[in-house]
Amino acid sequence: MRRRSVLAAAGAATLAAPVLGATQAVAAPVVSGASGGRCLEIRGIDISSLPKNEDHGAVYRTADGRREDPIRLMAQAGVTHARLKVWVNPADGYNNKAHILPLARRLKRAGVGIWIDFHYSDSWADPAHQTKPAAWADLDVAGLTRAVYDHTADVLGALKRQGTPAQLVQIGNELNGGLIWPEGNWEHFDTMTAFLKAGLSAAKDTTPRVRTILHLANGGDNGLYRWWFDNMVAYGVDFDVIGLSYYPFWHGPIANAAANMADITARYGKPCVIAETAYPFTLESEDDVNDILNDPSQLTEGFPATPEGQAAWLRAVADLAAGVPDGQGLGYCYWEGLWTYRAGSGWDPADPSSGNAWENLALFDFQDRALPGLRTLGRYRS
Repeated sequence: MRRRSVLAAAGAATLAAPVLGATQAVAAPVVSGASGGRCLEIRGIDISSLPKNEDHGAVYRTADGRREDPIRLMAQAGVTHARLKVWVNPADGYNNKAHILPLARRLKRAGVGIWIDFHYSDSWADPAHQTKPAAWADLDVAGLTRAVYDHTADVLGALKRQGTPAQLVQIGNELNGGLIWPEGNWEHFDTMTAFLKAGLSAAKDTTPRVRTILHLANGGDNGLYRWWFDNMVAYGVDFDVIGLSYYPFWHGPIANAAANMADITARYGKPCVIAETAYPFTLESEDDVNDILNDPSQLTEGFPATPEGQAAWLRAVADLAAGVPDGQGLGYCYWEGLWTYRAGSGWDPADPSSGNAWENLALFDFQDRALPGLRTLGRYRS
């Protein structure tokens, strides 16, 4: 899968950014029980691929094999929020307003909160890719700024009008190097922050109670976070929550993430949320596409690639969020936990034959049965 393979190979494109300020904060590693029993407010799953998967025949089952609505399974497990990515004009027609609106209605009926993740692209946006939407190609900076506002307001306004307002919204995805390249890349913080302010304003104008998130990858890299968010402060960007991606196989030891989260929440006076994490339940692959996690050398010590190992990782990363000082860790979100393998539901929206390099990191096994990690995620300290 291009998004994740490039992310791994490039070390999530850390950009060799300068650090503005003092040395990296030091914090003790999080250990089980460090939160003193605090229940996490956000226990989420990104389910962006669910409509496409279901349209290609995916089914989901309880642990004992009984077929069930996956959103009902999530709600029964205690999941609080579902994260939904938004592309502008994707080639396959998914991850857009037309598919998000009915999915949001299903989520509301099940009592699951809605977390919208704007990519401001027609496909994957991450540290290595922030490709401008094709329909915006000829716009100048002022036009792009307006397009960001209008696109954000259109989606969030439609959600609110149908009675399913978003509770959380990301203005951009894994913004290490900015968004809407080249105008909004990291060499142009004035333009980047103009785009972000437009999205943030649209979010508050349409959904005043929504909490806004700015999200970076490399959750263990304190230098990156200080550099980037120091610039956000300098440019007067007003947001509510710091989002982090933290995958142990790409982003370093859990102690580094703990130190970073302790530092940035204190430094900026904002809570944080682990916006993405995942861990494999096997190193086998269901399709003929080589999975991103496929070798024992990629595993984290103490967490085998088994259903039990996956559940143990979820407990550990939940402890990481719960252990942020002063209750400033809101929770975590498991990335694409329902993206099981189905032919035609691959990673590339322009290529129906592209496969799924993620199915061994889903929260359902190759027989479509819920894994123990689903309940671990939803019932953490509840």
